Amino acid sequence: MDRLDNTVRPYAWGSTTAIPHLLGIEPGGEPQAEMWMGAHPGAPSRTPRGTLAEVIDAAPERELGVAAVAKFGPRLPFLLKLLAAGAPLSLQVHPDLAQARAGYEDEERRGIPVDAPHRNYKDANHKPELICALTEFDGLCGFRDPAHAADLFEGLGVAALKPYADLLRAHPEDAALREVLTAVLTADRDDMARTVTETAAACDRLGGAYAPYADIAHHYPGDPGVLAAMLLNHVRLQPGEALHLGAGIPHAYLNGLGVEIMANSDNVLRCGLTPKHVDVPELLRIVRFEPTDPGVLRPEADPDGEEVYETPTDEFRLSRHTLPAGAAAHDLTRATPQILLCTAGTVRAGDEELTPGQSVFVPAGERTEISGPGTLFRATITV
Repeated sequence: MDRLDNTVRPYAWGSTTAIPHLLGIEPGGEPQAEMWMGAHPGAPSRTPRGTLAEVIDAAPERELGVAAVAKFGPRLPFLLKLLAAGAPLSLQVHPDLAQARAGYEDEERRGIPVDAPHRNYKDANHKPELICALTEFDGLCGFRDPAHAADLFEGLGVAALKPYADLLRAHPEDAALREVLTAVLTADRDDMARTVTETAAACDRLGGAYAPYADIAHHYPGDPGVLAAMLLNHVRLQPGEALHLGAGIPHAYLNGLGVEIMANSDNVLRCGLTPKHVDVPELLRIVRFEPTDPGVLRPEADPDGEEVYETPTDEFRLSRHTLPAGAAAHDLTRATPQILLCTAGTVRAGDEELTPGQSVFVPAGERTEISGPGTLFRATITV
């Protein structure tokens, strides 16, 4: 078992206080957006034996287990994060595995450097993800019913939105959603900026259901992503609730602190709320244009008290243990690699004592017992 020393990424949208408060340290005034736990080459966790990537590369079957290497190759297939949003993240979507492989091979063949700002596919993997709220957490997830989106547009009384509302009432629904998103993202930038400014003022004046979009517009004035965001379901998670985001589902995180886990990939197609590259034709090819229920997940407790967030993704499995004082230790020994993250109290994992924000990597098959009092998130895989 290795205690992890993890990198915090200072993205501009990050909260200045959430991660420091969890860690019990004084905020420094700079945004702290994500703390990465894993072997991602962008910021691998450090261990007493070297980076976690180096540790795994030296002996993949010993660290990951034979079954994991056979299924996913000699790499840790997930990345675990603490995510602290103080401002909205970009509105985005992820490809499925076949789309990622095809897109990566195409851009490789065309000689687009992997670090080029207009590159879409940084690797050949898909990027399903799960966000579990530690605080109240706001996000956007999947298309809302087009008629409800039309009602939202019409309620603002902005003349420039009427054509979009009319389109949203057309049938079939998937074609209506595609046509409106295409129109928003391809409109004249100056005309769209004026429309977004009027929309933002109306959202600010009306408040209520419009308040999230007023806040988005405050952070991204004139951005067409403000209108795209109104096409999506607004979700407010309570602590312990989660969202699973599969391929083709447009989404954005708006505010709050959570534990995020994802397949180990950087593939993102952006729809807006960002100064970064937006490839509209490729985005429209990847997005699933269908109304969806966000499907808020609540963990299912097994007889041992482990609360599992069930998803169809094999690259990761996230669960939570709430450990009372004085209770018998839980055996977490598993034939797959694990990362254990404490988020409350004090948890003993093997010989390591973890406080909030601290984590360990547990190699496959390593005997591991945990005890509290505290809360522990467990990240592993399904083989």
